[in-house]
Amino acid sequence: MVNFQPNFSHIYVERDAFDFELTDLTLSKFPKATVIKIGHYKDVFNRPGQDFQIQKSSMKLILAIKTEPFLYPASDMVQEFDTPNVYYNTPILNCLYNCDYCYLQGMYPSGNVVVFVNEYDFMDAINLKLNELDDPLKPMVVSISYNTDIMAMENIIPMTSRWIKFVDTQENLKIEVRTKSALFSSINNNKPSKNVILSWTLSPDSICQQNEPTAPPLQRRLGALKEAMANGWQVRICFDPVLLVEGWYDIYTRFFDEVFNKIDCDKLLDITLGVFRMNKDYFNRIRKRESRSELFYANYSIEKGTVIPDKKVRYNALDQLEDKIAQFFPRDKILVWR
Repeated sequence: MVNFQPNFSHIYVERDAFDFELTDLTLSKFPKATVIKIGHYKDVFNRPGQDFQIQKSSMKLILAIKTEPFLYPASDMVQEFDTPNVYYNTPILNCLYNCDYCYLQGMYPSGNVVVFVNEYDFMDAINLKLNELDDPLKPMVVSISYNTDIMAMENIIPMTSRWIKFVDTQENLKIEVRTKSALFSSINNNKPSKNVILSWTLSPDSICQQNEPTAPPLQRRLGALKEAMANGWQVRICFDPVLLVEGWYDIYTRFFDEVFNKIDCDKLLDITLGVFRMNKDYFNRIRKRESRSELFYANYSIEKGTVIPDKKVRYNALDQLEDKIAQFFPRDKILVWR
């Protein structure tokens, strides 16, 4: 049996990143960590011969300074918001969790976590973009946890709270915080903001156990989002990805019954619904590494460079699941990724 060191036993810090507040905050949380000075984060993060899954068993932390670009136009994998002004950024690369279906294991060569400590450069880029929006009459929306679960890191690096404080001063800006975390309490000292959308990904218990084993279980996520709604935050539920495993209809319809019997739907902002899908190159890279997950050996189609269940299969599944959700929640507030 291999004995792995605890997560963040080693922290790599770019030599120019030492003079940042987030660096000081982070290092203070790990006084026993071995701190290693490096020239550039890619010297560690992008080096050849790494094993993503082994590294996830003993993640190292890399503190770095990001250079431009600080803001990216939304891809077709980012939530739609009824505005053309949708973007994402990457204050953190990689995630504390290690879900079977996560595209990050095909996107990055390393299972370690990179935190960019020059947070104000990200915020300045947003301020500049606010002056040149495609449609200035509609808000700008930024997904800040596109390549990570930023709230899951909050007890280590309080980035979510700092972003909430930033966006709360803006007139035409919203941020989305996508999460599986149960750490709502870590941001609850902030006043609820109309400019913040807290988006929880929920999955049935059996999927949590089989495919999301390192993330909080369903009941803890439900408890966190219920607390957020009770405290006046805007909450979105993401039933995404739906995994079309054997018995999927019974699994997910029972799951929806459980969720909607436990929450106040009148306080819910909206819902997204989508099946498992992934960039073809990321998918092939993961399968080439001999992924143990059966997800990567099922039958799929390829559409516009995306690996996705066959159109007829997924449309049938999504139609049935949308009909079930619509028994509890207005259909016009359900966004379905088809």
